[in-house]
Amino acid sequence: MRLTRNYVDHPLQPGQRVALSEAVANHLLRVLRLGVGDALIVFNGDGFDYRATVASAERRAAQIEVQSRAAASCESALSITLGQGIARGEKMDWVLQKASELGVAAIAPLRTQWTEVRLHAERAERRHQHWHGVIAAACEQCGRAILPALTPASDLSAWAGSAPENALRLLLDPEGEHTLTTCPPPQPGQPVWIVIGPEGGLSERDIATLHAAGFNGLRLGPRVLRTETAGLAAIAAMQALWGDLG
Repeated sequence: MRLTRNYVDHPLQPGQRVALSEAVANHLLRVLRLGVGDALIVFNGDGFDYRATVASAERRAAQIEVQSRAAASCESALSITLGQGIARGEKMDWVLQKASELGVAAIAPLRTQWTEVRLHAERAERRHQHWHGVIAAACEQCGRAILPALTPASDLSAWAGSAPENALRLLLDPEGEHTLTTCPPPQPGQPVWIVIGPEGGLSERDIATLHAAGFNGLRLGPRVLRTETAGLAAIAAMQALWGDLG
């Protein structure tokens, strides 16, 4: 039987007892109905899965005892950073969830000229924590033991200028000069940075900013894709050509 996997924001090592958060304890004890002695897998993003057992179970609290650890092997050899124009509500959650399942190394929420979502400091922090939870839950499900890095929401121009010198830089554009078959493939160890616009797409100003930072246009086909579809389609295709299946 497949054991449940749960993200635990805590250092882990065999022989250690760890108190679970109320939310995780509630899920394990009340939803999954685990009891003392039952086995599970926990991970904290360090690249390992930790086999553990429930050591104590109270109404709203639980402790686990870590038994052993094993390196996970779910990561792609292709390092993809997704620069996603911030989308509204569940669309952004969907992108974060599916991009994590598809194996991206990092996700950067971006403010572009046509971004409709405005995040002031307090709201931005709440959204960041929410998005981190979405990513952690996606990794629980898909078997990843390393969480994609989630950067704070930033302006497109500042983020584009921070790309590594050797990165393959792409922006999704229905009129882009490249397709995935004409684009030079990344060399071993070369990171890929790809930018997706928000609901309104990337403006001419955004595209000019990205071109000035060394990003080249990439088109996926004759149809215009929604923001919650575009990045995921591009990532899946790149993984097939250059990463997981390449």
